[in-house]
Amino acid sequence: MPGTTPLPPLTADCADCFALCCVALPFAASADFATDKPAGRPCTHLRQDFRCGIHDGLRPAGFTGCTVYDCFGAGQRVAQRTFAGRDWRGDPGTARAMFAAFPVVRHLHELLWYLAEALTLPPAEPLYAELRRAVAATDRLAAGTPEELRALDLAAHRAGVNALLLRTSALVRADAGGRGGERGRERNRGRGRGRSGDRTRTGARDHRGADLIGARLKGADLRGANLRGTLLIAADLRSADLTRADLIGADLRDTRLHGADLTGAFFLTQAQLNAARGDAATRVPDTLTRPAHWPAG
Repeated sequence: MPGTTPLPPLTADCADCFALCCVALPFAASADFATDKPAGRPCTHLRQDFRCGIHDGLRPAGFTGCTVYDCFGAGQRVAQRTFAGRDWRGDPGTARAMFAAFPVVRHLHELLWYLAEALTLPPAEPLYAELRRAVAATDRLAAGTPEELRALDLAAHRAGVNALLLRTSALVRADAGGRGGERGRERNRGRGRGRSGDRTRTGARDHRGADLIGARLKGADLRGANLRGTLLIAADLRSADLTRADLIGADLRDTRLHGADLTGAFFLTQAQLNAARGDAATRVPDTLTRPAHWPAG
């Protein structure tokens, strides 16, 4: 990103972290986690060396949620920079402040991920200057002291960045090409129903926040679609075309993406891919990795 201050790594490096996600965050017994755990208490599987005792068997042990979580590099930043390498076990006095700082920095790093991607999208060029300023401001906040992070109005900052990302999305989706369109509407008319029972109009471009849980969208033309925050849990998107689709915040847990084209989708994260189901025919962006649990053939 020319003209932008170099960013910290936005992918997790667990070797430089103190297992903050395994301690600071709560989880509840569900399809994603086999047990309950309150915030601030170490997971029962956490070893003294800050490694997971069942890392290679998380999914069969009922901890799928752990395999899809991504801190966007916040863990190592808080551990090595905010707290200068002091760990919560060796220096228990840091624990409360460290556990409070971690989710704040995680949210800021997620915003940095989206902003950094926005700066690689040619249709968003008219917004590059504003995006660079947002990157600098967000990174500056993430570099704050524990006290500054605790006092930060995160919601206000997220709202400002989100407004900019919405403008970015509009420019990119308008450049999708194709119609998004009547062909998709005719091909998929009446195929899917959301949980409410309404028919899914796959040709419509704006599905922001829609309930498409379990929707039948096989082969859907979703080019240029707005899928921000859309509930796509267990939906069938096999062979769907998601070119220039905005997927920020879309819930892709158990979404069937076999043969789907995600290469042109944007604001898609590794955690979303990890939560979905795909195969060797699923086309994923070059910036992301095909999940190891997807079948290879």
